[in-house]
Amino acid sequence: MLLIQFLNALQFSMTLFLLAVGLTIIFGLMKIVNLAHGSLYMIGAYVGLSIWSYFDSFWLAFIFAPIVTALVGAFLYFVLFRHIQNADPMRQVLLTFGIIYIGLDSVRMIWGTMSHSISAPDVLSNSIILISEPYPSYRLFVIFVGFFVLICLYFILEKTIIGAKVRASVDDPETAKLLKINTDKILFYTFSLGCGLAGLAGITVAPILGVEPGMDMEVLVLTLIVVVVGGPGSLKGALIGALLIGFVDSFGKVYMPQLAQIIIYAVMALTLLFRPDGLYKR
Repeated sequence: MLLIQFLNALQFSMTLFLLAVGLTIIFGLMKIVNLAHGSLYMIGAYVGLSIWSYFDSFWLAFIFAPIVTALVGAFLYFVLFRHIQNADPMRQVLLTFGIIYIGLDSVRMIWGTMSHSISAPDVLSNSIILISEPYPSYRLFVIFVGFFVLICLYFILEKTIIGAKVRASVDDPETAKLLKINTDKILFYTFSLGCGLAGLAGITVAPILGVEPGMDMEVLVLTLIVVVVGGPGSLKGALIGALLIGFVDSFGKVYMPQLAQIIIYAVMALTLLFRPDGLYKR
């Protein structure tokens, strides 16, 4: 029973990581307070639902839903976010709040108000036996996706020229421009990547949580807590924050259901009190 609960907590943590790592890229690196990140997560789930319904293929939905969500994010950046990147945070908050309601009403208008479900692919639809206990193989797949994204992002941001250009464009854009780095293009692609990761999170957890209007707000607060606790702009912080909040929430709901939410906010409060920059700085 403890092993099953541990795996459930790890799967939930990887879901939070997929959401938080996209938000921490946008919030921590680009200084954009994007509260509409949850809306992109919801759009990714609904786009995946449409592809799955039309083609009857989860894998097509898994591949193309993040791409479509990244394109939506690119459109939003070109039309809105690039104009407010250096604006007052309150203006960013108000703008993204507006996008939240626009996204919610758009989803209701296009897909309706009913809840939907997506079936896991046949190869992942069964359970496997772990120490005499069955466990859904699809949840293990979600854990694998989270760690795979972690490894890829670490390699790209820390070990490649592209990652060096991203860090330079964020830390010292004036010098980066003197070195003939196209900082505007770098930030545009970085923002689109963060949005695509939100879409990936949406389609990845859709077979577990389902797809419904308002699913964005259910995860937005926890995602913000993960970013604050881990440290905005830190890949390691996103991972540690997701694991910490994911395990506290999962085990808290089982062993202390009355205090589970209180403990999560207490962790955030203590972090802000003693480590205001988060557990790991950018």
